[in-house]
Amino acid sequence: MGIEYDPSPQLKQYAHPNKLVTNAWLGAKLGTPGLKVVEVDADSLLYDIGHIPTAMRLKWYEDLSDPVWRDLIGPKEFEELMGRLGITREDTVVFYGDHANLWAVYALWVFELFGHPDVRILDGGRDAWMQEEREISYAVDEVSPRPVYSVPSHRNDHTHRIFVDELRTKFDGTQVIDLRNAEEYTGEVTLPGYPIRRNGHVPGAKNLRADSSLLANSRFHPAEAIQAIHAELQLDPHRETVVYCNNGARAALEWFVLRFLLGWENVRVYDGSWVEWGNMMRVPIERG
Repeated sequence: MGIEYDPSPQLKQYAHPNKLVTNAWLGAKLGTPGLKVVEVDADSLLYDIGHIPTAMRLKWYEDLSDPVWRDLIGPKEFEELMGRLGITREDTVVFYGDHANLWAVYALWVFELFGHPDVRILDGGRDAWMQEEREISYAVDEVSPRPVYSVPSHRNDHTHRIFVDELRTKFDGTQVIDLRNAEEYTGEVTLPGYPIRRNGHVPGAKNLRADSSLLANSRFHPAEAIQAIHAELQLDPHRETVVYCNNGARAALEWFVLRFLLGWENVRVYDGSWVEWGNMMRVPIERG
């Protein structure tokens, strides 16, 4: 099942190198049967001005969010999405996107939640591909729908997500990481565009910028550097860990870093994040 892993030496330093691919590997594999390349951008119009050949567009908000509840789509909707994209459970799916893969990693997290067997990230994403002036396409390939995708019958959100009612009981014994900017964490500012009633952070949370694990070219720092960054905050890889931001995207990026680059086993995303926590009645906050 799936396509052989990228053997590039620079990936072997990470705990799960099979979760990353390089530009060179992807460029050589484009068009291989069973390989699906998916672009997920903050600005989906970027796809129209050039994308990796054979790549399909996925709109994170429209395609992965429930239209009524503030939640992810359900199993039935995910199966329909896979059918529309022509993705089967046997396919290897490689995600990439703008903003250092921010929403591409979020999409990977959702696919992991639904149990897709083989999902990977293009290290550096759209930025690195364009910087190397690699081949791009303007064509939108016709996809033959495959309505045969089947999500496992019992999706276990607990392995990937934590919800507010549980988080309120986790102030002792659980380490919480806030991936927002320092000014958001301290309560000095609110990210524009979010209807936040109160500023600050979840009690006991430690602040870490989401881009701290990224190089200037949007690729990941070496594993040793990422470990050192987390060690400075006295974070314990063996403790239960919760990550959050404003809307879940930066938290998903940190989840990927901890889970697959460093090999932490017990990491969950609070995707309700500050949009939920900062607006709820009778939940505590800290400032400063």
